Amino acid sequence: MARPNMLLMICHDLGRHLGCYGVDTVSSPSLDGLASEGVRFTNSFCSAPSCSPSRASIFTGRYPHSNGVMGLCHSEFAWDLHPGERHLAGLLGDAGYRTALAGLQHETCRPAEMGWQDILPFGPCETIADEAIAWMRGAAGGGQPFYAQVGFFEPHRTFDFGGAVPDDSLGVTIPPWLVDEPSAREEFAGYQGAIRKVDAAIGTILKAVDGAGLRENTIVVFTTDHGIPFPRAKCSLYDPGLSTALIARWPAGGLAGGRVQDEMIPNVDYLPTLLEAAGVPAPENVQGRSFAALLGGGEYEPREEVFAEMTYHDYFDPRRCLRTRTHKLIANFSTAYFFMDPSQSWRPRTITVSPPEPAWAYHPQLELYDLVADPLETNNLAESREHAALRDDMAARLLTWMEETGDPLLDGPPASPHHRNTMAKLRAARG
Repeated sequence: MARPNMLLMICHDLGRHLGCYGVDTVSSPSLDGLASEGVRFTNSFCSAPSCSPSRASIFTGRYPHSNGVMGLCHSEFAWDLHPGERHLAGLLGDAGYRTALAGLQHETCRPAEMGWQDILPFGPCETIADEAIAWMRGAAGGGQPFYAQVGFFEPHRTFDFGGAVPDDSLGVTIPPWLVDEPSAREEFAGYQGAIRKVDAAIGTILKAVDGAGLRENTIVVFTTDHGIPFPRAKCSLYDPGLSTALIARWPAGGLAGGRVQDEMIPNVDYLPTLLEAAGVPAPENVQGRSFAALLGGGEYEPREEVFAEMTYHDYFDPRRCLRTRTHKLIANFSTAYFFMDPSQSWRPRTITVSPPEPAWAYHPQLELYDLVADPLETNNLAESREHAALRDDMAARLLTWMEETGDPLLDGPPASPHHRNTMAKLRAARG
């Protein structure tokens, strides 16, 4: 079989807020259809609930504190990939793939160095879809497999990018950890409208792939960077912040039929899986592991635990967590506020049920949750004598992971780009 083409589509801030994940007020027929034709993963998690760190993990197969992207890749506060980090586009390009970026990327400040041979214009999702389709049609006739990375801004706040309009035609779904009130319903109507808009653009791309005869041997992957852009989700290590959609289709490789997989899949595992499917060896420093055997029906040992982290977004707020299928341990390394407001716009329109006033709530040192009995993660068991042995075991495993991956928090707060830039200005002023 010829090496597969690859089409990876990624959205901002979508989480799993889709019809195929049980949110029946969202109009997402294109992605629901993709799930019914391919494989949907119910327990896919990001490595970080923040845009750039999570994306850097997807495209390097390495944790943010290892690849260098512990915060956002833009403005004077920019983090970036360490020199020498390899991006999926470059790895596939070196293996003979034709590569392109259509639309948004948010994992590096140096996109020209990452291995995309073509970088197409950014714009609303409809524009990006048209650019991606034209490029794939041209690449398909070039005698080599292609990799198209398609990034959409939608449904990032303020939910009206490119003319998106609110959609409450099927009602709105307010997650149970948020207060259901009129202002929240307005927020979610706007959010659902942006999702509906990007879903239509994705449908245009999928129709073009099928119409060009590329369906059978093109690996189509849809995912998102992290959870939904509301409190207790984006920029938090609770499940609403870490939960991501992952849908894949590859008829020639057996990814078909509407299968549902419930294994825990962290997004550091995406890169080694796609490389294995392409017959390309993964770099030795990749920290994720391939789940290609799971996709092909072979022997696969499910993960018993996944790890995630938060270091910077708007400010330094370092946290690390270990999640199993039944429990989660969160270690907080600062006394910051309970929730970060990364978009500076949800408060006071959307507020949490617990705590009722997050502006006056702060991080405890450790948090331990029983995800079976307490799926909303509101009953912290870290100080429970009954759970002390479990807490200590999970804490030891989390520390071991930090040590094995060289987490800079082991030595104290890492210097941020802002810190380095300010020091440079002070030294320049002194001459």
